[in-house]
Amino acid sequence: MIDSITTALGAKADYYLNHTCSTIAKDVIHAPAPGVVDRMFMGTDRNNRVLRNLQWIHDSGRLAGTGYVSILPVDQGIEHSAGASFAKNPAYFDPKNIVELAIEGGCNAVASTFGVLSNVARSHAHRIPFVVKINHNELLTYPNKFDQVMFGRIKQAADMGAAAVGATIYFGSPESTRQIVDVADAFAQAHELGLATILWCYLRNPAFTSDKDYHVSADLTGQANHLGVTINADMIKQKLPENNGGFEALNTGGSSYGKLDKRMYAELSSDHPIDLCRYQVANCYMGRIGLINSGGPSGQNDMAVAITTAVINKRGGGMGLISGRKAFQRPMNEGVKLLNAIQDVYLCQEVSVA
Repeated sequence: MIDSITTALGAKADYYLNHTCSTIAKDVIHAPAPGVVDRMFMGTDRNNRVLRNLQWIHDSGRLAGTGYVSILPVDQGIEHSAGASFAKNPAYFDPKNIVELAIEGGCNAVASTFGVLSNVARSHAHRIPFVVKINHNELLTYPNKFDQVMFGRIKQAADMGAAAVGATIYFGSPESTRQIVDVADAFAQAHELGLATILWCYLRNPAFTSDKDYHVSADLTGQANHLGVTINADMIKQKLPENNGGFEALNTGGSSYGKLDKRMYAELSSDHPIDLCRYQVANCYMGRIGLINSGGPSGQNDMAVAITTAVINKRGGGMGLISGRKAFQRPMNEGVKLLNAIQDVYLCQEVSVA
């Protein structure tokens, strides 16, 4: 495995594989490992049914028993419009093919919409853990707006046999306060009914784009993560950080935004991608709540990009990847190959926490 990983990393193999975090040391984080549910959740207020569903997720797929997860998310039919998402591979208009890709690809779970998962619940809900995405943006309102609204009830997800629910909050948006209240209430209901919870902690505000795109800054995404774990998410989905200094950039010209401490940048992080990811992990209660990074859009060199993202996440102390478009926007056999390559990073003993 290590040879194919090294080849994919190319000239940056040493940069990624031999980096040691001197910012937040690995011995102070809770890195994924076998028995992760016992270690991370036995002391919490999650009930036995939540623990059982978390265990089911961790005991499924090629990564079963490792403490790491590989999840296939396909909610893009709503979030990015179905035609734009499935034009490259129209087979995935069919819900069955979405779930079959996750199964054939050795994933721990499949995340999709109420409609997709309810459509195949009787035939597939016992074969792989379902993560039902309960809220969405929609792209038919003119002009387009960016808001997340509920598309169904938690009981529907429980009745179809789901293991978990997923939700998105656009932190930083004008609607974020309402979204926090909506999702916090939904997650409380989910836990009462025994479902685990996964939160897409995304940033959305035009002010976050200036000299850089601070929607992917470590400090702002890290704070979004911290808000996410505060409303009892059991896993956090976040974009891999690409820069830092969002709070600093937004506190210029006499304006005041948030709070910052220079040590956030000088001591708790650096410009190395693994250190930036480590800061995200730290904001997830030092890894007590698992960080799963998104795989990003499909494009050129998908295999190398996916493997690189997995290496950064694993070495940063993250729990895995939730990668969709890179897998379903290609023939199923190629999608399976890509998902397996991601999973191989987490199975490879030579790739360790930095």
